[in-house]
Amino acid sequence: MKRTFLITGVILGLIGILLGAFGAHGLERITDYEGLDSFETGVRYQMYHAFFFLFLGIWDGLSGKSAVILYRLTLTGVILFSGSIYVLVIGKALSFDLKYLGPVTPVGGVLLITSWILLLYCILNKKTMSS
Repeated sequence: MKRTFLITGVILGLIGILLGAFGAHGLERITDYEGLDSFETGVRYQMYHAFFFLFLGIWDGLSGKSAVILYRLTLTGVILFSGSIYVLVIGKALSFDLKYLGPVTPVGGVLLITSWILLLYCILNKKTMSS
């Protein structure tokens, strides 16, 4: 599972860098400031969670069922939160009406918050912590 966390972190980081560059150098031509700001928020949170995955990949305090649940919660949260922002901003810039996807973003945010709470729970319940 540690390898899966690391690979996922690297992939999310790579995609985040690519999308950040696209937002800074390509998207600015087809959307307004509000769209760019939203897109940047999606990239920022994706990058935060790329680092989250990298941390989980090197931390020895997570295993078994908790690791699987944390992985699924976080990845689903990133896809729903950041992914829906990307689709909404690009869709609006291309004149597609995708407003019905708006409620997906907060669901992704709740999953991300839940993943951080689960990590805290795992840390607090870890029996032996080396200093």
